[in-house]
Amino acid sequence: MTDIDQRRRTLCMQLLGGLAGIALGGAARARPSVDESARVFRLDGADVTYAFGVNGEGQLQTLYWGSALAAGDTLPTPVPVPENSSNEMPVTITPLEFPGFGGGLTVEPALKVTFPDGVRDLVLRYVDHQVGNDRIVVRLKDVSRAVHVSVTYAMDAATGIVARSATVENRTAGWIQLDQLAAASLNLPYSDDYRLSYLTGRWAGEFALQTRPIVPGSIVIESRKGVTSHQANPWIAISRAGTQEEAGPVWFGALGWSGSWRIHVDMDALGGVRTTAGYNPFDFAYRLKPGESLASPVFHAGYSGDGFGGASRMFHRYQRERILPGAPSPRLRPVLYNSWEATLFAVDEAGQTALAEKAASIGVERFVMDDGWFGARNGDKAGLGDWVVNRKKFPNGLAPLIRRVNDLGMEFGLWVEPEMVNPDSDLYRAHPDWVINFKGRPRSEARNQLVLNLARRDVYEHLLKMLDKLLTDHNIAFLKWDHNRAWSEPGWPEAAPAEQQRLYVAYVENLYKLLAELRRRHPKLEIESCASGGGRVDLGIMALTDQVWTSDNTDPLDRLLIQDGFSRAYAPAIMMAWVTDAPNFVNKRVTSLEYRFLSAMQGGLGIGANLNHWKDDDFAKAKRLVAEYKTIRMTVQQGNLYRLVSPQGGSARSATLSVAQDAKQAVLFAFLHSGGLREARPRIQLRGLDPKKTYALRAISGGVSPRTPKRASGAYWMGHGLDVVLEGDFQAAAFVLDGA
Repeated sequence: MTDIDQRRRTLCMQLLGGLAGIALGGAARARPSVDESARVFRLDGADVTYAFGVNGEGQLQTLYWGSALAAGDTLPTPVPVPENSSNEMPVTITPLEFPGFGGGLTVEPALKVTFPDGVRDLVLRYVDHQVGNDRIVVRLKDVSRAVHVSVTYAMDAATGIVARSATVENRTAGWIQLDQLAAASLNLPYSDDYRLSYLTGRWAGEFALQTRPIVPGSIVIESRKGVTSHQANPWIAISRAGTQEEAGPVWFGALGWSGSWRIHVDMDALGGVRTTAGYNPFDFAYRLKPGESLASPVFHAGYSGDGFGGASRMFHRYQRERILPGAPSPRLRPVLYNSWEATLFAVDEAGQTALAEKAASIGVERFVMDDGWFGARNGDKAGLGDWVVNRKKFPNGLAPLIRRVNDLGMEFGLWVEPEMVNPDSDLYRAHPDWVINFKGRPRSEARNQLVLNLARRDVYEHLLKMLDKLLTDHNIAFLKWDHNRAWSEPGWPEAAPAEQQRLYVAYVENLYKLLAELRRRHPKLEIESCASGGGRVDLGIMALTDQVWTSDNTDPLDRLLIQDGFSRAYAPAIMMAWVTDAPNFVNKRVTSLEYRFLSAMQGGLGIGANLNHWKDDDFAKAKRLVAEYKTIRMTVQQGNLYRLVSPQGGSARSATLSVAQDAKQAVLFAFLHSGGLREARPRIQLRGLDPKKTYALRAISGGVSPRTPKRASGAYWMGHGLDVVLEGDFQAAAFVLDGA
């Protein structure tokens, strides 16, 4: 049987136990079924049905995607949409599951091919299919040339999320060039009130939620940067005009790819909506020799009838149970301290030891030394690529510091940026050809660094050897894996001219392979995906990393908006949030230590402040709040998230509620940006509790109305609500409800 993604199988899945949402273990199974006579295919899981079929032209056509249908419901036989006019041929207005560019297609294709004789016409027709326990694989072929496409649908029984992908195989006698390859085309029938939500941003302003009507024309969301990007994230949601946070239909999806990508959403001439997601066709050309194949990334797509909140909780569950390392029970994020803001590049054994001792005193579980420990690294202009310990800063190597950190009861972690190199480095002087470049052209630097060509086998082997030695020689439990610039001059001079653009795929494949091999050799190692903040957050990298660095912006108020946007697509189980100094370096805003902690406690808690500047009262507050966090982190990280009051749209207030999977605990965080004009405080209506349980209310921080009961039923807390006292500017409160 064709796997949903042949490359992931060899690079990652065997090494990490089938993470990428496609090895769907456990007793529950999705229910794939086929009506052989009508050639109609159907997948049923959770409360979702996805159905498609083969029409009379041999095309794969969408029939239905939405709330679960009854087992006995008969779906209509797929029929191409009749020609609307000579300008809208059936192939363009029929909702096809995987259209090739050919036969008159003028909408976005899933696959575009060039043949050696200049022909660019590709007309795909059904050949056969296979049905497995949780998936359906359909094979298509061009009408006259031996181009074969295996289209895979794998449904998760617990959520009804469908993992879509395609593999193209060249069985012709000559080369073919793939100019465009998507994982899927997903179709919705005509409606005049669809709305598209997606995430945009920039450095220090990631995960900004955008919403706009879908009207005739196209919307393109993409990265051309060689990396996932801050500017746009590969997640979308399509809703109806009346959809709310907890009610109404939402179709959503995210692409599992950590390189250049594109999601194309358009409304055709008859009002049908098509979403196509895959490799970015910008500067893309992938030659396949006879017998070679290429698999698309995986697009993970779901449906919820319970609004945006229901959609995100469903997707969070899918990520925890099917994507993350350790799934279905990923490890809780330890409380982390990172030394970057305290020391920048000026690290040494004595200074780091002193910080470690202070961090341990407040209950930190993982101490991470950031940039500056290696090579001639005294700033960002030199040393990157020389991953050897700087003996001027650490005369005895890293072993004494690591031993002291471990003796204090903490794990030791280290910052690395393996994919980059400074021109002022021993590595670059020895191998100037190892960077991505066009021969004889300028090499654009950003942050004084260039990008190593990880697509090259020698670069891959060097990085594996270097990192493996670092991890073998030291007791390192964690790597903060950074990536601080976008690509430029995307050339690969050592490859044949016709094959240089394989770079866009081969680089990311080798990145995945490198991460997977390091984890295989060092099974206890954990890794954070960081790219100048949230520039590489996607379902591809998440299968190989345990947490992500959400943003370099650690201002607690800004983070409320960033974290709200993040939660639309990704699980709090991986979202790192730090407590840093005030005034914050990004915007000079001054907030209390307690406010900073409560903002950060909504994800994986980290501390990045300069502990050398803290007073006794700061240490006492931090120790108490870290201890409180440890009692609630299972609920916060792996519970069901309810965005009770969103900070979107300039709201002066926000509130989130995390409810444990067994509903025995709930944690409420409430924030006030700025109060004024003696405005009344709205009650916060809780959600997701067991209405029959009795919950005891306990304050972590802040107060409630004097008439608030100390114990009440879940029905009371959800029906009556909670009157939280918040007055002034930059105020925060947090409460725990323990159920009996």
